[in-house]
Amino acid sequence: MIEANTRKEGTYIYCIIGDSKVQTFGPLGIGGRGDELHTVCFNDIAAVVSDSPVKRYPVSRENLISHERAIEEVMKTYTVLPVRFATIAEDEEKVKRILEREHDRFIDLLKNIEGKKELGLKAIFKEDVIYKEILEKYKDIKKLKEAIASKSPEQTLYQRMEIGRMVEQALEREKEKYKEEILEVLVSLCEEVKINNTTGERMIINAAFLVKEDKEAEFDQKIQEIAEKYGDKMKFKYVGTLPPFNFVNLTINVGEY
Repeated sequence: MIEANTRKEGTYIYCIIGDSKVQTFGPLGIGGRGDELHTVCFNDIAAVVSDSPVKRYPVSRENLISHERAIEEVMKTYTVLPVRFATIAEDEEKVKRILEREHDRFIDLLKNIEGKKELGLKAIFKEDVIYKEILEKYKDIKKLKEAIASKSPEQTLYQRMEIGRMVEQALEREKEKYKEEILEVLVSLCEEVKINNTTGERMIINAAFLVKEDKEAEFDQKIQEIAEKYGDKMKFKYVGTLPPFNFVNLTINVGEY
């Protein structure tokens, strides 16, 4: 006996936009089935959605990329309010109820984010440069390192552990110093800044900046100047334009509507 597929279908919500007409954006739905991205409208706002099984999507690279790619496609023509990953309503009628109840809040958020872009910057010390610079700058570390240079590792275990601790502290001080210098140049050109956690011991800054479109060229120029000033000791990754996940990521508890 063949068991019928009884998995329930729902409506996956990607983002909120300002529009009163039904639009489509291509077969970019999450899950790899080729579900069409389209809008569900209420008055002058709309949710961008696709059909989807009602299921718990794993937070995998593939699923996150699908979610973000859909929003990026909509961003080509609209200001977007990203919705939290894996938000699934029972059906499009439920989506309309959400839009109706949250209409004024969504309108205010759209007005606040309109004409602004999220730009991302990461800066990482070059390994060969920063540790050499620390030895030159921090004389106590250099002195202790020289004092044990001719001794065996067995004789200098404690000293080498101490040097490691001192270098780690020096590295943290250098990261904080350069982070503040970079931010000082950029914060006056943006509306908001979000400092995210860094990864790896040499990452100085991992930040998102909400920048008005008419300030983007000036912001780009400042990034270029920073890269030229510090390029001998740091690597930079500058990314834009991104969905404003760091500044708007709507949590919609669909069961409350």
